[in-house]
Amino acid sequence: MKLTRLIAAAVLVATVGVPQPAQAAENLTLQYLGSQQIPHMMKFEGTVTGGFSGLDYDPESGTWYVVSDDRWRYNPARFYTADLEIDPADGRFTGVRLTGVHTLRRPDATPYPGYAQPESTDPESIRYDTTRNRLIWSSEGDRADAANPGIALSQGYLRFADPSGRHVGELPQPKNLELTEEERGPRRNFGFEGVSISARNIVGLTEGPRYEDGPQPTATTGAPVRITVWDRSGRRIQAQYAYILEPHTTEDTGASEILSIDNNRFLTLERSWTPTDGYRVRLYEIDLRGATNVLNRNALTETRYRPVSKRLVLNLSSTPVAVENYEAMSWGPTLMSGERTLVIASDDNFSPEEKSQFLLFKLGRQTH
Repeated sequence: MKLTRLIAAAVLVATVGVPQPAQAAENLTLQYLGSQQIPHMMKFEGTVTGGFSGLDYDPESGTWYVVSDDRWRYNPARFYTADLEIDPADGRFTGVRLTGVHTLRRPDATPYPGYAQPESTDPESIRYDTTRNRLIWSSEGDRADAANPGIALSQGYLRFADPSGRHVGELPQPKNLELTEEERGPRRNFGFEGVSISARNIVGLTEGPRYEDGPQPTATTGAPVRITVWDRSGRRIQAQYAYILEPHTTEDTGASEILSIDNNRFLTLERSWTPTDGYRVRLYEIDLRGATNVLNRNALTETRYRPVSKRLVLNLSSTPVAVENYEAMSWGPTLMSGERTLVIASDDNFSPEEKSQFLLFKLGRQTH
């Protein structure tokens, strides 16, 4: 299936069914404005920077929040505040400056344990809730598998924190997304990867398919991941929808972030990596309207359903900078021209061969 092809379907499709065309009257378009980097493993207030896997912006204060997925390899789980220097007149992007760092705390106020220990955490996404002055962040959790034995089981979740990192609550966990020590539930490193907030809801996105939902993508077949929707308070699960990953030649592929456009439409990042080609990342617009609620369906391999609609917005290879491991995405400030900005950032995996890179775009619309 070519990534740019839109295929209509009026009937329910199988687990690897083709995504439906988006219902929006206008297609979003993006214009690249520039990029900035943070030096590799730069030291900041006693911490090692890197692993930036989530990003969000508070338009009232101008503060950016950046979460690291360092699982206490260098420092305890944490997020940074930052200033992205974007000129509101012409969109010039001139720098990224960190302004603070905060340790994420467990309910008992202690830092999360390190990698492979019980109750360790793997932060992957972060959002700032302007209406309640709190953060929501996701963790993939961890579990052992055949290639990684001896790792303690730690559940994934979406949790609330105050701006200092103190734990202030948690969203109810769907039973079908609980990690186990068996081949059921989410695979290792394929749990909660993205989170977003809209006016009416909170959504969480898994990175890859559950064991029960089928194999990982192949060169000819996509794979379903699950989007879970909670009400705006985060107290009640409302629905769950299937999102179909594109086919790819490597199992190292998945959905890395989700960002609200409105209550029904979202932007998603899909990322894959191979030793020969490096990273490939594409940005999609999806629409939940018309998709089947699969919350109470334990397996998607033997049931028929309609996945969310999906449309390619941007191949990140089209930018003038090398494609990195893009995992973070946020709306940025509105320019004086009235155009909204979008920032996409990369997780360097603390590797000298990768970069902590921030890309700036401005948003446009194309009527069709």
